[in-house]
Amino acid sequence: MSDPTPRLPVTLLTGFLGSGKTTLLNRLLKHPAMGETAVIVNEFGEVGIDNVLIEQVDGNTVLLDSGCLCCTVKSDLTQTMWDLAVKRDHKDVPPFQRLVIETTGLADPAPIIHLLMTEPLLATRFRLDSVVTTVDAVNGWNTLDKQIEAVKQAAMADRIVLTKTDLAKPQAVTMLRQRLNRLNPGAPILLAAGGEIDPDVLLRAQLYDPLTKTADVQNWLNAEAFEPHDHDHHHDHGHDHHHHEQSADDVNRHDDHIRAFCLTYDAPFEWETVATWLDLLAAYRGADLLRVKGILNVKGLDKPVAVHGVQHLFHPPATLPAWPDADRRSRIVFITRDVGRELIEETLNSIQAAQPAA
Repeated sequence: MSDPTPRLPVTLLTGFLGSGKTTLLNRLLKHPAMGETAVIVNEFGEVGIDNVLIEQVDGNTVLLDSGCLCCTVKSDLTQTMWDLAVKRDHKDVPPFQRLVIETTGLADPAPIIHLLMTEPLLATRFRLDSVVTTVDAVNGWNTLDKQIEAVKQAAMADRIVLTKTDLAKPQAVTMLRQRLNRLNPGAPILLAAGGEIDPDVLLRAQLYDPLTKTADVQNWLNAEAFEPHDHDHHHDHGHDHHHHEQSADDVNRHDDHIRAFCLTYDAPFEWETVATWLDLLAAYRGADLLRVKGILNVKGLDKPVAVHGVQHLFHPPATLPAWPDADRRSRIVFITRDVGRELIEETLNSIQAAQPAA
């Protein structure tokens, strides 16, 4: 029997101060495709809605002429989201089909992702769909140099929107794109001069929706994006892993402390092995696991299992309807702070070595 109240997808919109996040949001709010969307922002004053406001639903929620809802966070995001869900049930507001949450420019996205993944009340009504981060093409390089929040926002994104490209020099745009690609190889980089972009590109990623056929894994599980071309990443767990020594200009180490890499395994896993491995990593190095995203070939299952974690917390694993392509290898993307791939691989090897032979 299908769920009578399907969980609504949530897009988290982040970006450092001055990165064009508000301009992008303003454009999105006026787009016809946003008519079935609810938007939570920090302050109404940050979003130019005065000329499109048509109805005051209550003291916290307004209805825009595009049909989308906009409301403010008072002090509790959980309460704000739950209130919106209840109003939707009671038909006090239009029946929105997705939610966008805009964070402040200095926000670390991890706490909100934690909330969306673990709050039992919200889990019955909402699911994390994607994290979208805006980066300023004019000032983004300097911002990444000076602000760790900006680095984490970009590293944890599923979509990176490069703004103000019409104001930046082409060479600066190219260099910034290269840096962002190194920082987060699995995230597509989209251009939005003046905030113009198709909402469907941002809001319908369906990254962790078990009902989708591909779960968008081609982008964030492309192992080639995470590896130098001379690195052998096609290996089978249970065998020795031979890696080149990392050099001083290691392409998988970026912005001093952030690393991104993808581990691939040919043979299917026992689920208990994976669960123990991820639990151990979360317990001992969870604060430094910025994002963990993977698709696994699990023994006894003919469909892939998607896993997704942020720092100490992991979303319940989801069995996907089908593999996205002919590749049946397990692939797990790690974006970490001061945690190298060797430690993560050694942890898995230790667990496997301690297990009795089949």
